[in-house]
Amino acid sequence: MSKPKLALYWAASCGGCEISVLEVNEAILDVADFFDIVFWPVGLDFKYHHVEAMADGEVLLCMFNGAIRNEEQQHIAKLLRRKCQVMVAHGACACWGGIPALGNVANREEIFDRAYFTAPSVDNAEKTLPQTSTRVAEGELKLPVFFDTVYALDQVVPVEYYMPGCPPVVDQTVAVVQTVMSGDLPPAGSVVGAGSKTVCEECPREKHDEKKVKRFRRLHLCDDLDPTKCLLEQGVVCAGPATRSGCGGKCVSVNMPCRGCYGPAAGVTDQGTKLIAALAAVIDSTDPDEVQQIVDTIDDPLGYAYRFGMSSSSLRRVRTHG
Repeated sequence: MSKPKLALYWAASCGGCEISVLEVNEAILDVADFFDIVFWPVGLDFKYHHVEAMADGEVLLCMFNGAIRNEEQQHIAKLLRRKCQVMVAHGACACWGGIPALGNVANREEIFDRAYFTAPSVDNAEKTLPQTSTRVAEGELKLPVFFDTVYALDQVVPVEYYMPGCPPVVDQTVAVVQTVMSGDLPPAGSVVGAGSKTVCEECPREKHDEKKVKRFRRLHLCDDLDPTKCLLEQGVVCAGPATRSGCGGKCVSVNMPCRGCYGPAAGVTDQGTKLIAALAAVIDSTDPDEVQQIVDTIDDPLGYAYRFGMSSSSLRRVRTHG
C-alpha cells in the first residue's frame, strides 16, 4: 500500500519555516515513515515537472510557506493547490503576507529604484535592471515577473488551515503534522497549532492596566526595564494585546516585546488597529498636543502595527504614485 504524499514549498520568505520543519528532530523519522515526500525543493532534488506529472489531488498534504511576490510563486501555488488535498499556510508569510508584505508600502518601481539604484551599497552606473527575458548564445533566459503587490497565500488559492509563527514553534509543527496523520482534522479555515487567547493573557509579566506612558522607546535604548512588569506599560511597543497566543511567550520571557508573528488574536479583525488601540490605552495624557508628541516617539507605527500582516489587513497596501 502506497504512503500518503507530502509536499513542501518555500515562496517569498526567509527560510525559517523550512528550518522549523528540520527542528522537529527525531520526529522527522515518523513523518518520513508515514509520508512519501514528493516535493521539497530546498531539501531534496525535485523539479516542477515531477509535480505536474501527478494526478490532481494525488498529494495529501502541502505545507506552503512564504508570501506570493512574483509570477513563479503564484504559478507553483496554483499547481500545488490542484495536486494537494490539504493546503496549509505554513508560517506568518503564507498566512498574512509576513515581513515581505511590508513591501506593500511601495510599488514595484520604487522598490527596484531603491534596490538597484539608490541604496548606499549599490554600484550600478549603467542603471541596469533585471529583465524577465534575456537572449544569450545558449538560448532565452527568463526571470519571473515581480508583482506590484505582495499577497498572502489565500489571496491566490484556497487554504484549508493556517499555521502561524515566524517561524512556528517546533511543538506546533509536530502537532499539526500529527493531526493530519491521525485523520482527525479540524474544520477548514482553522488556525492550527496555536492558542485562542492573546499573548498578553498568557504573559507572566505584572500588569496594572494604567495610563503610564509619556514616551515610547526602542528596546536597545532601554537600560532600566523591569523584567517582571508589562513591557507596554514601560513604554516599549509590544504586540501582545493584539496577537494570538501559542508560541509559549518565548519573546516576552527573555525581555523582548512580542512582534506579532502569530497574527491577529481570535475575534480580532485587524491586528494593527487592535495594537493601536492598546497603545492608546497606556498613553498618560488627554491633551491632544501632548498625545501627538507621545505618538511621535513611535519610530515606525505602520511597521509595528502590520509587521506580519499587511497583505491581510484592512489596508492591504499603501496607495503609491510614480
